[in-house]
This record gives sequence, structure tokens and C-alpha cells, in this order.
Amino acid sequence: MSLRQWLANGWLIQHQPSPEETASLFEVVDRDLRDAGTEGLSADWRFAIAYNAALQAAAAALAAAGYRAARESHHYRVIQSLTHTIAADAGLIAQFDRFRKKRNVGGYERAGIVSDQEVEEMISLARRIRREVRSWIEREHPDLLRG
Repeated sequence: MSLRQWLANGWLIQHQPSPEETASLFEVVDRDLRDAGTEGLSADWRFAIAYNAALQAAAAALAAAGYRAARESHHYRVIQSLTHTIAADAGLIAQFDRFRKKRNVGGYERAGIVSDQEVEEMISLARRIRREVRSWIEREHPDLLRG
């Protein structure tokens, strides 16, 4: 199913991207990647911060493609959209979606469920998504990047 079909289903909203928006999203990604490495924070919180970095990078790709996710199942749609934007492989999508579910439990239902290894895996995934989104925007939408 294409992003146009998602739009027709009401899962996406059309969006006009800008270089300023792209820069702002990458600033959030970079801030969150830095903050996810902060000593003294719980593994749950560091994981959530790294998850947000990855989510904002994915949102930058979706915005560059001319869309935003609708409110319903927002995180799920942003993650799944990576298949259509940066042509992310199924393994990346599956890992990101597992982490989405883990973040929901850790953020809303129970504390202490995230291991330090999972934090490192989430940070690594966020860095990978950032790199791949940035490369894709450079190739496909260079007008959305400053300087």
C-alpha cells in the first residue's frame, strides 16, 4: 500500500515541508540522541528519549515526502512509513515497532522493564534511522536542507 493510499484511508494528512521544519526536526533528533546518553537517568527514560529521536527522524522523512501521520495510531504510522520513504528493510521496521510497544509499557504501565542493553540498541537504531533519513533527504529532497 502506498502513501497515497494511506492518505485516501485517512491515515495521513497532506503537508507542505520546509527547510526550517527539517532543520528543527533534526535538532530534536540530535538533542535527544545526546540526552539519551545522560548518566544517572533510568534506563526506561533513556530508552524513551532515544525512541523519540528515532520517531522524529522518521517524521522528518514523512514530512519531506509531503505528509504527516493522522492522530490515530500516529507512532505506528510514522514507523511503518519508513518502508515508503527511505525504503527501510523489514528488520528495521520490526525492531522499531517492538521498541514502540516496549516504550508504551515502560512509559505508561510499569517502571524498570528496560535493560541497559535495550537502551544501547534503541540508541543505535535511532542513529541508524537518522543517518538513513538524512541521506534520503539529501538525495530525494535536497531543497529541504539548509546549506
